[in-house]
Amino acid sequence: MNPGGTATMKPLKLLTFYGSYRSDRAGIRLARYAVDRFAARGHDSRLVDAQAVGLPMLDRMHKEYAPGTAPPAMAELAGQIRDADGFVFVVGEYNWGVQPGLKNLTDHFLEEWFWRPAAIISYSAGRLAGARAGLVWHGTLSEMGMVVISSTVTVGGITGALDAAGKPMGDGGAALEATFPRFADDLEWWANAARSQRAVQAPPY
Repeated sequence: MNPGGTATMKPLKLLTFYGSYRSDRAGIRLARYAVDRFAARGHDSRLVDAQAVGLPMLDRMHKEYAPGTAPPAMAELAGQIRDADGFVFVVGEYNWGVQPGLKNLTDHFLEEWFWRPAAIISYSAGRLAGARAGLVWHGTLSEMGMVVISSTVTVGGITGALDAAGKPMGDGGAALEATFPRFADDLEWWANAARSQRAVQAPPY
């Protein structure tokens, strides 16, 4: 049985996306934390680091390339997105807005995102914990065909909540540990529901 009291289902394929390009980026700690926690819950949990993928500034979307001609990194990621059951977006806030690296990566794809749930984890160095970026991403991901779950995780004072390896520490880390299980339960419920529905009925478009 899982914490929600329902029968355990087969592992989900979950992708966690992170998009800072800064040399001293701290949010990668939170992305690694999320990947590790979902893996510990028995899922195929993987990190997609926009900086490591290295897509160019958007010129053509993946679907605008002739079959077999898209850049290899783009084609590989398109396949990973299509195969996934759900997505986690770990988002920082730049001047009340979103990080351009992550936005650029997501804009290379569209239909690949459809009919799967997405969850948002926001962070910042300050006490507002990136909440304004999370709000922007909620509408953006919905417009891109994802169902954005109502549960969120927000982490302020990121460098005081997680160490360089992504391990919780201090009061911020304790708060993260307390809130993450319900967040994970929510994403798992929606990902399982969407996967089950796709198995019995093809999406309408």
